[in-house]
Amino acid sequence: MKMFSLSLAAALALSAAATIAAPASRSVSLTQDPVVMRLNKDEFRIAFGINGEGCGHAGCSGMIRYRVNWKTADGTQRSETKHVNYTVSPLASRTIAVDRQYFDTAEGQHTTDIVKVTIDEITVRDALDLRTAKN
Repeated sequence: MKMFSLSLAAALALSAAATIAAPASRSVSLTQDPVVMRLNKDEFRIAFGINGEGCGHAGCSGMIRYRVNWKTADGTQRSETKHVNYTVSPLASRTIAVDRQYFDTAEGQHTTDIVKVTIDEITVRDALDLRTAKN
């Protein structure tokens, strides 16, 4: 009888641990379209407002992959894929991520305009996973 009880207890403990260890679904969204700020002829800051209410009490982190369509004054047009990391604190439901970028074909030789910024993907990692990975 003791053997059966120990086996049953072990099975219950494993199933309970699996339930606790299963990651909860985390989600974030942008609070608005990205904000583009020009600093120089070809230097920009692109800011992303992040709604992290779906991160839960532990907070979360992740990456935003985005595409920038830009053109120079001479008519050259390009498209580049960029990424920026973000962290939502456990004590906050919102955060911002700001990326610094230069867009030109000849280092400051042209005035560059950003035509469009589109979001390709937003990834989310549980903050607990990040703390474990750092230790």
